[in-house]
Amino acid sequence: MKQLKSSLGDLRRLFVRTITLRDIAEPLGSFDASQPAPEVGAFMSERGYDVVGVRVNGVVAGYAVRTDLVAGNTGQHRRAFAATDVLPDSEPLLGALAALRERRHVFITVLGHVGGIVTRGDLQKAPVRLWLFGLVSLLEMQLLRVVRERYPSDDWSAHLTGERVAGARRIFAERRQRREENDLLDCLQLGDKAAILMKDPALFAQSGFTSKAALAAFFQQVGALRNALAHANDILLGEWPALPDLVTDLESFLERLEATTVPPV
Repeated sequence: MKQLKSSLGDLRRLFVRTITLRDIAEPLGSFDASQPAPEVGAFMSERGYDVVGVRVNGVVAGYAVRTDLVAGNTGQHRRAFAATDVLPDSEPLLGALAALRERRHVFITVLGHVGGIVTRGDLQKAPVRLWLFGLVSLLEMQLLRVVRERYPSDDWSAHLTGERVAGARRIFAERRQRREENDLLDCLQLGDKAAILMKDPALFAQSGFTSKAALAAFFQQVGALRNALAHANDILLGEWPALPDLVTDLESFLERLEATTVPPV
């Protein structure tokens, strides 16, 4: 039996060590507090900025919102940074997902001073997409593991339609011709593994979902995310906060799968 050597913990350690908010942050534009507010507001409208930093004695000491900058100087509209608005540039990517769930942007400190910003749009960048692709790949690997342990032979095929089994057999034959090392179970699609999980009572009981409808909806979201990642499409999945909620559900489900051991049939 093939052994699964990757885990959610491995993926987290990799990304915590190597990829942080500094890899997706953008420099925060900033202006002296004495700058005329309408001029700064016009500049922000041109560039599509919603917020900018406000400098006092050369240091960013707060921020201003574009819609406030209609009169006076920029310093008159300065807002203080709340503790929840600011993260260090060394924070792992997961920190951005959590912070952006309830707000549109988060400020990033560089060498102890606010100097960057991360918005929801920055979650489309390659480092975040790599993280999400890793999560989806781990999910498929763990599903494959539990199905393989549950069905040492090909008895899992009873849970799939003849068309789906035939499709897997075609893929298997093509890979064999290319001399790729695999078995029939390796040729199942995400939807096939999900169908087996939902139709096997013992496996479904380990999923942690309260209903098959909820589990089916989860897999539909995962499939949509995987397709968006594969085709470089928008991954924010419509109404916010669908993405951070899905990532939370994905991680929780992965943890349950990693702990799942079901006797073979």
